[in-house]
Amino acid sequence: MTAPPFSAGFVLMPGVTQLDLTGPHEVFARMPGAELHLLWKNLQAVRSDRGLTILPTTTFADCPRLDLICVPGGPGANALLTDNETLRFLRRIAAKARFVTSVCTGSLVLGAAGLLAGRRATSHWTSREMLREFAAIPTDERVVVDGHVITGGGVTAGIDFALRVVAEVRGQDTAEKIQLAMEYDPQPPFSAGSPKAARATIVDAVRHLAGPMLGERAAAVRQASKALVAAYSGAA
Repeated sequence: MTAPPFSAGFVLMPGVTQLDLTGPHEVFARMPGAELHLLWKNLQAVRSDRGLTILPTTTFADCPRLDLICVPGGPGANALLTDNETLRFLRRIAAKARFVTSVCTGSLVLGAAGLLAGRRATSHWTSREMLREFAAIPTDERVVVDGHVITGGGVTAGIDFALRVVAEVRGQDTAEKIQLAMEYDPQPPFSAGSPKAARATIVDAVRHLAGPMLGERAAAVRQASKALVAAYSGAA
């Protein structure tokens, strides 16, 4: 029996953290009936934050109705916080999508689009509290489900959220088969995968390295929050 189609789209912006995107993409690509789209404003190659080049497959203008929209994160998410073209696209697609999702700091972009107000959500641990600027409720969980909105934590959590969706759409057996086929059985060599587990000196070092980018992000979040408030005040 042929599985019904399930259309998923991933926003592919310059400066994306590629695993935010390719982790869940790998999961959904193995799901029967999946139709996947890598979305950007044009079809020119996009460079990730670590130098990989990825080709979009569909433009915003040509994007069909989606069952799932996913916004990955990375340094490139900063620019999207005040990118009206992207935010308008997300609002339009999300209005008819079954699942509105993000990985890492992609949740901030969902917030800037006005899609997280009053909802529980997560993000990368360095930026999670910034969700409050968009009237979201920061939640310290790897995957947060609030209605049809699903947000994943930092980077590798994208695999987890995608498996959760596959289980809901195609059943747990299918999700488990995909997990096994990918041999997704994390056994990290160090207990340093979250700020709660890592040594304080490691947490401080990571915060320091990310400091300039986080400063730029915080400024963009404040600007996006003000624009969102102004837009809703005008609509009222």
